[in-house]
Parts: sequence; structure tokens; C-alpha cells
Amino acid sequence: MPIDIETFESSSEERLQNSGETNADRVMRFLAAHPDQAFTQSEIRDGTDVKAGSISVVLSRLEERGLVRHKGTYWALGAADEVAAYAGLSESTRAANDRFGEEDMDEWLEYAVDDEDTE
Repeated sequence: MPIDIETFESSSEERLQNSGETNADRVMRFLAAHPDQAFTQSEIRDGTDVKAGSISVVLSRLEERGLVRHKGTYWALGAADEVAAYAGLSESTRAANDRFGEEDMDEWLEYAVDDEDTE
């Protein structure tokens, strides 16, 4: 996926190497590009470069969320409304990260409310 030149110029090499795309994002992008086909785990792995040890877990988690369907040894894109919700959330998160930068988990935890403090 191309990036704008401002992002290219202002981002560190590390950030550009690790675009923040998850294995689930890769699988969903691959299946969304082929909505009228179903694939084996091996075919999805080869088309996404998700490691062999991860592909099964990724697909199972996506199936639990209704984002992919599974029948026999084949996997396909899930129901349109579930996929649309996922795509919207994923794109919103990516746009926010591009605009404001990614969240720093340590900083976030510093301000997070502890449930024990609210009782």
C-alpha cells in the first residue's frame, strides 16, 4: 500500500518497516481481494506471507468473529456486514495512527483507571 511523501519523510525506518499491519489484516485483505473464492490454509499463507505456525490461529480467531467462513479445508471471506464493520474499524485506526501517531502503551497505562480505585 503506498504512503504519502510526508509520511515517508517524517517516519522512522523502523515504523516504515513495521507498518502496523497485523496478520489478521493481511488475511482479510487477501480474502477481500478474492471474495468469490475459497482457499486452503496453505494458499492463504502463501498469498499473505503469514508464518505457517500462525495461519491456523489467525483464521480461527477471524472465524470466531464471523469475518471468515470455514468448510472442509477451505476458508472464505465472512458475512458482508461483519467484514464491513472490521474494515471500517481497521481503516479508522490506521487513519488515526497516521494522523496522531501510534499509542504508547506505557503512557496509556499511566493514565488508565484501575478498577480497584473506583470501588
